[in-house]
Amino acid sequence: MAHLQIVEGVNPGRRIELPVNRSVIGRSSDCDVALDVAAVSRRHAVLLHENGEYFVEDLGSRNGTFVNDHRVTSRIPLRQGDRILICDQVLQVVFPEQELLLSGLAPKEESSLSSLVHDERGLPPDTEDSASVVATIDVSGGPASLSLSAKPEAKLAALVEISKNLSKTLSMEEILPKILDSLFKIFVQADRGFVIMRPSEDAPLVPMADKHRKPGQDLSMRVSRTIVEEAMKGRKAILSADAATDERFEMAESISDFQIRSMMCAPMFDADGQALGVIQVDTLNQLSRFLDEDLEVLAAVASQAAVAIDNARMHELAIEQRALQRDLDLAARMQRALLPAAPPAVKGYRFFDFYESARQVGGDYYDYVHLADGRFAVVVGDVAGKGVSAAILMARLSSDVRFFLASETNPAMAVTRANHSFAQHDWADRFVTMLVAVVDPATHHLTLINAGHMPPLLRRASGDVQPVGDEQAGLPLGVADSYQYDSFKIDLQQGDSLTLFTDGFSEAMNPSRDLYGLERLENQVRTGTGGVEELGQHLLADVRRFVGNFPQSDDMCLACFGRCE
Repeated sequence: MAHLQIVEGVNPGRRIELPVNRSVIGRSSDCDVALDVAAVSRRHAVLLHENGEYFVEDLGSRNGTFVNDHRVTSRIPLRQGDRILICDQVLQVVFPEQELLLSGLAPKEESSLSSLVHDERGLPPDTEDSASVVATIDVSGGPASLSLSAKPEAKLAALVEISKNLSKTLSMEEILPKILDSLFKIFVQADRGFVIMRPSEDAPLVPMADKHRKPGQDLSMRVSRTIVEEAMKGRKAILSADAATDERFEMAESISDFQIRSMMCAPMFDADGQALGVIQVDTLNQLSRFLDEDLEVLAAVASQAAVAIDNARMHELAIEQRALQRDLDLAARMQRALLPAAPPAVKGYRFFDFYESARQVGGDYYDYVHLADGRFAVVVGDVAGKGVSAAILMARLSSDVRFFLASETNPAMAVTRANHSFAQHDWADRFVTMLVAVVDPATHHLTLINAGHMPPLLRRASGDVQPVGDEQAGLPLGVADSYQYDSFKIDLQQGDSLTLFTDGFSEAMNPSRDLYGLERLENQVRTGTGGVEELGQHLLADVRRFVGNFPQSDDMCLACFGRCE
């Protein structure tokens, strides 16, 4: 009697006797030739014996029937030795008068997982359409939502392999190749594998790592973006038993050019549920298709890989942040070095200064400049903005102001030249407010130039306090490059002092988000006792009481100076 012999697949070497007239092949136990394989349709194909000849006919199966690698589209005759391919099951036709010795035929090596789970495979829904997709797995719930049907030892062997490789590195450049190396050990039928990711949220998908089994194999990374996008947007791992006939690939060149027969694609998601990319493996061999259990393992691997990628990204970010913190700490030290190390020693005058940036570095600054004719200048500036960019502008400007004050006898002209120099550069609409107070200790004349800053507070020895120079205030530096600045002049008497400050004081906020305000600042200058050192400490203490534990929102700079009594 004619029979079929299983050459590759479940129970290789098994001999199946064929009834005389008609034999149905399928997954159902009611079939004459029952193949307990998930990818096989319940009624897959039929063998017919008519007028001494055998024929095979496909019954509209999902994944098709092949004879000697040719798809069966109509009834075709069978000859001695023909091989019938149904999914990954290869059955050889043996006629009694020409029986062959098949004992030397060895089954093809399967994936390490598939070899362990043939007796525990789950069955797909009872559909008999022509789609090539065998299964999809919803991965939106992450690793905890995956329930593998593989034997425990298969699941353990697969995931431990990945865990062992991924636990050894926190480098993105090393993680992705290790993932593919592990997958090639798990899925021995895989010919190609690659990881496709978006470098950023709005960036296009690009290949990040690839692997191939055969030396010299074409590695062009042309893939079906349709299937990749479907996996990512649908949050499902996808298995196609026959990629060449899968409608969702839309006849992609990558499929036809590489003659891909079976493939798996699993998406990866970060901790926030955003799609990172996909892992895809495929095979060119018609006889070695991937199974449901393989897809389950790949989905679990993709989830684990996503965690490793997330960890690697956080590790790299932590390294970058530590490096940035070191740079900021160095910048803060350099900025402090640009500020005066100590007040000037000028007979008959006392000084107090304070500076604190809202971040590591800031845009406020103060300076003392000794002039050649015995005069000295006190400068307070506030660069619009905070942080590194403001600090860089402050460093540049402080150098220019020093130079122009030293080279110009007229303080207003020195500020005019500093403004012209500053405005020549494109500072992205940045500007600077500034006060320059130049004092001649011999005559006690004070010349004040205000470039768009809040007026300083002049406190007389009598206790009277008033803002000065407001009417002569000009534009901030950088607004108009040809602007000419004016000056305000007063005489300082014994016990008089001048308080210069930035808006970090007047706009300091408490937990109720109330502003400290200019009025309160003026009152504290009026009620302060003692010299300028005591006045400065009194102002700082009052601002700190007002702010409490509310975080500092702006740079704070204060400079007080005056004649001793």
